[in-house]
Amino acid sequence: YWILVGVALLFNLGNSSDAFLLLRAAQVGISASFVPLTLLVMNLTYSLSAYPVGVLSDRLGRVKLLVGGFLLYALVYLGFAFVQAQWQVWGLFALYGLHLGMSQGILLALVADRVPATLRGTAFGFLNLAVGVALLPASLLAGFLWQAFGSGVTFITGSMLALMATLILVLSQANTREMI
Repeated sequence: YWILVGVALLFNLGNSSDAFLLLRAAQVGISASFVPLTLLVMNLTYSLSAYPVGVLSDRLGRVKLLVGGFLLYALVYLGFAFVQAQWQVWGLFALYGLHLGMSQGILLALVADRVPATLRGTAFGFLNLAVGVALLPASLLAGFLWQAFGSGVTFITGSMLALMATLILVLSQANTREMI
C-alpha cells in the first residue's frame, strides 16, 4: 500500500492541472471556441474506456494495466511537448482520456486489494490526501517551467516523473505474483 501511495505521489508531481493542456491546445492553434471541446473528447474517451479496462483488470491483472496507463500518460505528455498540428492535439486528448480510463479506477482497485476492509476508508483518504498534496506543487512547477523554459520542458518533465513512478511500481512488483 505504501509503495502505491509513494508512486501516486511521484506520478502526480508531474500531473499538473489540465489547464496546461488547454493552453497547449490554444498554443498549437485550436481556436478559443473549440478548446473546451478537447475536454469533451478526453472525457468521452475516459468514460468509454473505464468499464472495459476494469473488466480487463480482473483478467490481466491490475498492475499491468496501471503500468500501461502510466506509460501512456508519459507518451501523451511527450506528445504535448512536441505537437505541431491541431489534429495531433485532438488525438492526444483522446489518448489522455484512455490513460484516465486505464489508471483512475485501477489505482483504487489496487488499494482495495491490498488493504484490509476495516482500513479501506482510511487508506483511500490518505491516498487522496497524498495526491492532493502533490497537485499544487505540480501545477506550480509546471507554471514555473512553462514561464522559464517553455511548454515543451513542462510536458517533458511531467513525462519523466511518470516514467520514474512507473519504474518504481514495476520494481516494487518484481517479487509478487502480479509480476509484469
